[in-house]
Amino acid sequence: MQVIQGIKELEGFRSSFGKHEQLGLVPTMGALHAGHLSLLENAHRNTDHTMVSIFVNPLQFNDSKDFDKYPKQIEKDLELLKKGGCDIVFLPDTKELYSEKPILSFQFGYLEQIMEGYHRPGHFNGVAIVVSKLLNITRPHKAFFGEKDLQQLRVIQYLVKDLSMPVEIVPCATLREPDGLAMSSRNMRLNAAQRQRALLINQSLRKAKDLLGKLPHQEIEQLIEKDFSAEKLEYFSIVEKDSLKKCTDPFQNKEVALCIAAFIDEIRLIDNIIVSS
Repeated sequence: MQVIQGIKELEGFRSSFGKHEQLGLVPTMGALHAGHLSLLENAHRNTDHTMVSIFVNPLQFNDSKDFDKYPKQIEKDLELLKKGGCDIVFLPDTKELYSEKPILSFQFGYLEQIMEGYHRPGHFNGVAIVVSKLLNITRPHKAFFGEKDLQQLRVIQYLVKDLSMPVEIVPCATLREPDGLAMSSRNMRLNAAQRQRALLINQSLRKAKDLLGKLPHQEIEQLIEKDFSAEKLEYFSIVEKDSLKKCTDPFQNKEVALCIAAFIDEIRLIDNIIVSS
């Protein structure tokens, strides 16, 4: 496994690949878990060379305290990636990646007015800047992103499409713990009692799934809000899977996404499930 930090070193290594050899990139912020490794496995199956980038991007944190508390475990991450058969690990330096404060900014229309976009102002601009940089620097044929961050995935898909970037974005299914909790780096911050409380998130999604087609969406949303009377629910939304626009009744002949964000004390968790009528 090759560990590379400098952009020029990466460009030199990248140029050694054969003309028809495909590179698969898995962009991460570290604190790796089995969900990340499943993205790496997907990259192994679909490309000739695999690269994982680890960079905790300060631009996508609208709360500096959240950035400071984001778990960092680089040695453990490298050990996991080596065991997972990763070919290249890219560890860009913040000063090199952002030698100056970017003056470019991205706007994503209505996606900034709903769910993550509404509750985390500037978040998707930061995501778009770092993903653009990583894709331009690494030049992968395919990049693998998890569906747990569904709205982020849509933003990246629009980014690549609108800028005609020569890369295929490959969505990968959410990996869950046996009790249903979606795998997330933020789970590392949960103590045993908090983790038990966090199960309400997936339980509420499954409850909403069972009620689709039986109750109006507004009533379902109200029931989910009641379930979180003892916790802080930031949002629960029933949206069209592809556009993420609010899904109107009736629920038929379409795929919808049930999306949720909630706080377990100060720890913010998100999840979603896709449902076909």
